[in-house]
Amino acid sequence: MKLYIVDAFSEALFGGNPAGVVILDENQPFPDDEIMIKTAAELRYSETAFVKKTGEENFHTRYFTPVAEVNLCGHATIGTFSALKAEGLVKENKTYYNSTLAGELRIEVGTNNILMEMGEAEEFGTINNLNELESLYNIMGLNYNKVKTDMFPKMISTGFPDIMMPVKDEDALREISPDFSSLSKLSEEYKVGGVHAFTINSKDGNVHCRNFAPLYGIDEEAATGTANGALTYYLYLQGLKKDGSETLFIQGEAMNRPSKINSKISLKENKINIMVGGSAAILVKGEINI
Repeated sequence: MKLYIVDAFSEALFGGNPAGVVILDENQPFPDDEIMIKTAAELRYSETAFVKKTGEENFHTRYFTPVAEVNLCGHATIGTFSALKAEGLVKENKTYYNSTLAGELRIEVGTNNILMEMGEAEEFGTINNLNELESLYNIMGLNYNKVKTDMFPKMISTGFPDIMMPVKDEDALREISPDFSSLSKLSEEYKVGGVHAFTINSKDGNVHCRNFAPLYGIDEEAATGTANGALTYYLYLQGLKKDGSETLFIQGEAMNRPSKINSKISLKENKINIMVGGSAAILVKGEINI
């Protein structure tokens, strides 16, 4: 099996979010789940993708953190299709279909970037009770009354559920210092992966964000495709984005791994469609013996 390590959502090495990618032969079965989890733990990245070709334009991808399988991972998908491109298994300016636990999703391979279709956009709760708000922000190391905005946190998924948590400015975003044990318990309570904190730059309109998912062994992540897909839908629900809007998300600054994630939202036949993507840089190519 081929092994790649890819820095996703970055044009240069050592930026963005690294992911492991294991490419199986076309007719090869996936390894046992325990082996894939152990592989992800050995590689020590937030996610490792296992992918195999199932048709001329079709692929099947499974995603593993060091502790569990997840339905979908944005940066690992960008990394996967960048690796497949390097292997000559996909070509520029073509569309492919990726079978995942979040559904069969469209992938557009460009010259310098990969765009992936998100899973179904779904809101399943708003946190607007004062006690719950204060508890959430306190767990994140913040005083709610000092950093609150006119928007409330919402639980949203486009393939992987997170709490979208607004803060008033980039200073507040930098101040976040979670109690990871309490955040894991809160994530279990709300049935989410973690918290995606964000603020909107008043000058250029770009969205700066940080993502925390200790429940899945990820204290902080440098670039999160699924969470920024969910945040795109959050901004749409707030009336800040509309059909055809494009958004640039900046993530990873606090980790010294700056990432740029692009998203596009469109309305087709009364259904929301969200695409998320960016560039990637390949760090390692080799063989893996599992």
